[in-house]
Parts: sequence; C-alpha cells; structure tokens
Amino acid sequence: MIDVLLDADVLGRQRTGDETYVENLLRALPAAAPDLRFAAVTRFPDRVADGVEAIELPAGSQELRMAWRLPRLLRRVRPQVGHYQHALPLRAFGRSVVTVHDLSFERDPELMPRKDRLVFRATVPRSARRADRVVAVSERTRDDLVELYGIDEEKIRVIPHGVDPAFGPGDGAPEGYLLFVGAVQKRKDPRAALEAALDLGMPLVVTGPEREPALADELRQLGADLRGYVEKDELARLYRAAACLVVPSRYEGFGLPVIEALASGTPVVAAPDAALVDVAGDAAVYAEPGDLPGAIVRAIDNRDELRAAGLARAAEFSWSESARRTAEVYRELL
Repeated sequence: MIDVLLDADVLGRQRTGDETYVENLLRALPAAAPDLRFAAVTRFPDRVADGVEAIELPAGSQELRMAWRLPRLLRRVRPQVGHYQHALPLRAFGRSVVTVHDLSFERDPELMPRKDRLVFRATVPRSARRADRVVAVSERTRDDLVELYGIDEEKIRVIPHGVDPAFGPGDGAPEGYLLFVGAVQKRKDPRAALEAALDLGMPLVVTGPEREPALADELRQLGADLRGYVEKDELARLYRAAACLVVPSRYEGFGLPVIEALASGTPVVAAPDAALVDVAGDAAVYAEPGDLPGAIVRAIDNRDELRAAGLARAAEFSWSESARRTAEVYRELL
C-alpha cells in the first residue's frame, strides 16, 4: 500500500519554483521518513528520485487531468494521503495535503493573465478549504490564506523551502553583470531590473521561461540578455559569477532565487516584499521605489560583508528539514 502519493506533474516542465519544490521534496523524503512508502505521479517517471515509486500519467489538458485522469488513477492505487500543488483533483481518495505557494492572483490580479487568474481563483480556495492540511511556504502565504479565504490556522503548516545542493559559493571574481532569475512576467518586474542596469551601464542577464512573450521581446529590444530556462548547473554558475542578483518582484510567496543566490555567495538586492524580507533577513539590500540603482551600488560595494551574511543565512534553509517537517504533516493524517 502507498502511504503518500505526491502529484509531481510539474517535473520536467520548466515550472521554476514549483518544479524545484517537488524535485527536492521527492529527493529528501525517503531519508526523512524511511518508514513511509512514497509514490509520485508524473509524465516523466525518469525524473523521480530513488526511493520513490514513479507512476506515469500522460497529460494533455490540465483540466481533463485533474477532473478525470488523476481521480481515476487515485481510485486504482488508493493512497492513504495525497499531496498536491495549488489544487486538489476533482475527486481525491484518502486524506489530502495541498501546498499553496502564493496568492498573488488575489493580491495583485492585474499582474497575471486573465485565464490563469480565473483558473487559480476557481480552484485554490476550494482546494485549501477541502484539504485536510495546507502547507504554506511562508508566513506571508499563511496570513493570506487566513485573511482571504478564512482557512483555519490550525490546519495550516508553514514549511519554508530549502536550498538545492547544486548552489554553493565559488572562488572567482564577479563578471560584472546583474542577474534576474524568474519567469518573465509583470509580477516579477524584470523591466525594473533592466532600467536599473541601463542606468548603471551594466549588462543584465535574465533566466527563466518567457511567460509573457511581449514583455520578453521588450526586454530583448532594450538590451537584456535573455537566456530562457537554464539547467541547474548553468544557473549555479550564473549566480556565482554575477555582481548581484536583482529581485524587484511586486509579490512573492517565498522567493527561491533569493536563497539560491545567498547560498552562492552572491549579493542580493530585493524589493521590500514581505516574503523576501522573511527569507533574506539582514543578508540582503532592500530597495525602496526609485532607489534600485543606488541599492545595487551599495550591494556591490559591500560584497564581502553581504557574502558572509548570505552564506550564514542560507545555511538556515535545508530541504532535509523541509522534508522532515512535511513528513510530520503526513503522519498527522495517517
């Protein structure tokens, strides 16, 4: 019998933070809870970590998958606990856990395409209310769940992300470019990062899927170096060589690039968003509106001090600990 089945459909789909979350959780769970039997449902079974049973489920339409294909599979394998991202399937068997990464589509709806916004608004509140437990990746997301959806705080567990072991400090000198990591979309505000780079006469390297093609074309025309989605090893190299990471995002649920850059020994300049401050603490430079170029200069000038603070801060985040705490949630329901 499968104790815990995780919906791992994001694997191999270049889904940035969501994929990083599922990949690292699957890698760390078998060691964190050797007494439990884990399975993962995915369209790419070769990407599932050792110690987790891979169950292949091809997917076309996400609506059809969640309404029919996944419930049909669940009815067949009957896990004791199912763990899902953002939304539960139309019918779930056994107890359920849903991870909610952020509620940006509620807090700043104009920054998300209308179709995506409607889908999230139709599924996330219902799923958070139906689930037996809700995992929030930050206190900010927990507070939003309570305030916006009236979710009972007793069933929410705040479990932060960890740092992938691929990200660590290097010995070389920075190469003089600024780095933006994340999906190219208005909510992340890469245009602000580019304007600051142009103001300082520095190149800007942008990595991440081009979710909003018009914005990506605009950045490219203005001189940004768009690399698209890059594999983990290349991303780690880009972090280590960057003068600093620039995160002008208007809303975040956690901010994985922040902790990845800190673990790489790279200074971080971020907007004073609640989740970003929660993650980076005193190890980042925060830029008020209009002060992004000045904040970048301060970060570069204080690179050595910020490097030490960032490495210490990143050491507080571990996927092993995240997996241990997530396994505790499963045990509450078994």
